[in-house]
Amino acid sequence: MKPGLSLRVSQHLALTPQLQQSIRLLQLSTLELAQEVEQMLDDNPFLELSPEEAPREDFGLSQSDAPAQADDYGAEQAALSGASDAGAESAEGPNNAESAADFDAPDWDGDGGHDLQPDDSEWGGDAPARGALKDGEEGISALDLARAHESLTDHLLRQALSLHLSELDGHVLRYLIENLNDDGYLEDTLQSLAEGLAGCEDPERLEELVHRFTVALRLLHSLEPVGVGARDLGECLQLQLQHLQQRREADPAVLETALAICAQPLDLLARRDVRRLLQLTGHHEERVRAAMALIARLEPRPGRRFADVERHIVVPDVIVTRSSRRASEGTPQFNVQLNADVMPRLRVHDIYAGALRGHKGSEGHAGLQQRLQEARWFIKNVQQRFDTILRVSRAIVERQKNFFVHGDLAMRPLVLRDIADELGLHESTISRVTTAKYMATPHGTYELKYFFGSGLGTETGGNASSTAVRALIKQFVSAESVKKPLSDSQIADMLKEQGIDCARRTVAKYRDALKIAPANLRKKL
Repeated sequence: MKPGLSLRVSQHLALTPQLQQSIRLLQLSTLELAQEVEQMLDDNPFLELSPEEAPREDFGLSQSDAPAQADDYGAEQAALSGASDAGAESAEGPNNAESAADFDAPDWDGDGGHDLQPDDSEWGGDAPARGALKDGEEGISALDLARAHESLTDHLLRQALSLHLSELDGHVLRYLIENLNDDGYLEDTLQSLAEGLAGCEDPERLEELVHRFTVALRLLHSLEPVGVGARDLGECLQLQLQHLQQRREADPAVLETALAICAQPLDLLARRDVRRLLQLTGHHEERVRAAMALIARLEPRPGRRFADVERHIVVPDVIVTRSSRRASEGTPQFNVQLNADVMPRLRVHDIYAGALRGHKGSEGHAGLQQRLQEARWFIKNVQQRFDTILRVSRAIVERQKNFFVHGDLAMRPLVLRDIADELGLHESTISRVTTAKYMATPHGTYELKYFFGSGLGTETGGNASSTAVRALIKQFVSAESVKKPLSDSQIADMLKEQGIDCARRTVAKYRDALKIAPANLRKKL
């Protein structure tokens, strides 16, 4: 076969570094974005934080409600759906290596200008200013309050100081306290703790440490909260029952029966197998039922109230408030705005950009110019991320306005395609926007995905949101008789009376999602 030259025209799709960064920033959570901004501030000298407000870019929030152009929608769909096939058709051509190099190499080339642009200034200008504080006052944030919350370890160590132990016994008790898990349980055995602390194979030394740990464990069991330091749930319940015995805060006969029940396999108690417990304990049914009711009032997790609340704080990206004005038909209106606390105020460093402008043609100028353009694109992409979040949030509020007025029962069926078609965006973009982004509403703080749900058929031919159906199931269960709780079949029949066609298996699935126990476990003893 003779070699030859030929020309071939082909098309291939390539994601530019700017588009790749925009997509990546869009799917980040608030915490991940803050880490990304911090990393970018460390790496790029042309980027800085600004505490002052400045004009936004022309394509910012002022244009966020502009209708999407058909060309833009088509281009976004091609970029998102065809990125995985980029360059596949051109791979057969002779310029494949050159195309791959163009795709991999970061290209932050802009207009080549060195002057400060209008969009180099800080963005987020229409975010409300923070409230001014009086002279000498210091602001207290939610995170400051969370950090001030006393942990279980600190609470126990503070009590241990009042025991006036020797130095060695104090260290042993402290060692036990520091090995408790978040629920207040001691998961390791005393033998393993002694072996880890001794660091040797001397049996006498190990025996002495195990004895000291045993004494320290008894002291730990005497501390508050009652039940802390237990090795399992049964021991935790027994410690609390023994505490009630000492304080004489319950019927001694019932306490005796409750201790006997806790000594049996706890799965019998979980299943409320009264007949089997009657056989094992030898007590009559009335006392067994009273003991089970007493056990149900105990705390299975002594360290629950000392949990690290900071890990459970959700900072919303969007805040929805009720407006004082109403529409012409009298329906309430809602204001949707970005949370200023999660919006980083970025701008190009004036001094460094000016120094670069005054040293054109110097050594390394091209590399610095690329970093300057990289900083500009990062500012634009961060701004575009929040603009997209705001557009999607406004569309959600408009579609789910009944929810913001009446609550979960008024939720409408909504899928990603509905918002994507309305805003002229791709479904994958809506999915990225609604993942790990939160909205503060008059009814609580929810992830944006919460407002999307499939529909169930109704007798009228319409659809009911699965979220509204779950809320209705929760309402039925909260109003049921504790002596005769509703079964899944009964709940399905009640939903059918409301005109909602929901099978028993679907009811069971929704009930499990709501963490509602089955009917036999909800029955009052």
